Amino acid sequence: MIGRELLDDPGADPSAVRAELRDIGRLNTLFGGTRAVLEALEPVFRRSGNVEPATCNVSWTLLDVGTGLGDIPRAAAGAARRYGIELRPVGIELNPTAARLARSNGMRAVLGDGSALPFAAKSVDVVIASQVLHHLSRERAVRWIATFDGLARRAVVLADLRRSALAIVGVWAAVRGLRMSRVTRHDAIVSLKRGYTKREFDAMLREAGVPAAAQYRPGFRIVAAWSPGDRGQC
Repeated sequence: MIGRELLDDPGADPSAVRAELRDIGRLNTLFGGTRAVLEALEPVFRRSGNVEPATCNVSWTLLDVGTGLGDIPRAAAGAARRYGIELRPVGIELNPTAARLARSNGMRAVLGDGSALPFAAKSVDVVIASQVLHHLSRERAVRWIATFDGLARRAVVLADLRRSALAIVGVWAAVRGLRMSRVTRHDAIVSLKRGYTKREFDAMLREAGVPAAAQYRPGFRIVAAWSPGDRGQC
């Protein structure tokens, strides 16, 4: 692993965690983190909204691994409503402070680890993980990807950071211009150094047995999305 980030430590100082998660929420809004996930989910919502039988109670579950403040799954629930889908998100967090903050924002959030998720196979409609995989070793990230594929009925969306020299310079300037916390200024650069190229992300997907390819998105993002199966059920 390259460097160390605050959120790598479940016992990190709660005030620092709160400050960094607020900054990450701002960065998600301003630089495409939220948009990258929503754009991957919109075709799934649109397709299912067009084909679900009228007798179906269109209520889906969404699992967000490493939910942070819960800002992205709450935005996804809003997008799903436009297609007549009630999306019921649950967040998993390794950090107790993050889990409490997500709950205070109206999310159902529980403490847990992506290596031991308490869900049966094909028991969740949608699984998302945003800016989580770069916190893991490559081998562990591959195992998590395979686990997510086994859990999801309808879609998996993985969003992370695209590593490049331009991204590092751009984010360095942005976090200082926005007067973000000292810890965020450090961790934003470490996160990008841990990020992925398309070639690296595609290799992890293949190793996990997933028939998907990564795509670059605006804001130095990289996204992979796929539908594992069982999509036509109510």
